[in-house]
Amino acid sequence: MSTRKVKSPTCRYGVRLDDGRPDSSRTITDLDITVLAPTAEERLLPDVSRDDRHAHRSPHSRRERVLHLLQSHPQRRWSTHELAQHLGDITLGTMYRQLSRWSKDGHITKTGLGIYTAATPTPINSLA
Repeated sequence: MSTRKVKSPTCRYGVRLDDGRPDSSRTITDLDITVLAPTAEERLLPDVSRDDRHAHRSPHSRRERVLHLLQSHPQRRWSTHELAQHLGDITLGTMYRQLSRWSKDGHITKTGLGIYTAATPTPINSLA
C-alpha cells in the first residue's frame, strides 16, 4: 500500500497532499475484519424471486401490497430496499424492475433514484 506519485519532476500538477498514506510501498502484514450481525428490524432478502406481472391479480398480489403500503403513508418517500424488506419475498433486483415498470405505467411515482411514493391522483377537469 502506498500513495501514487508522479515520476516527472516537472509535472504541471501540484505537490501531493498529505493524506495519511505512506510515501513508499509497504507490505500489509495484518488485517482486522469485523462482521456485524443484522439488527432485528433488518430482514434478509431472499436469494431468488419471480416477477409476478403475469400472475392473476388479487388483493394479495405484490403490486397491490406495495400500492396499499404507499397509499397508507402518502407523504413518505420509500427506497426500493425498504419496500423489498417490507414485503420480504422479493430480491432487490426484481423489486427495482417491478417498481420501475409500475412507475412507467402510472401506478406509483418515482421521485428520485430508487425512491418512490404513492401516485398523485390526476385532477378531473369539470366542464362548466
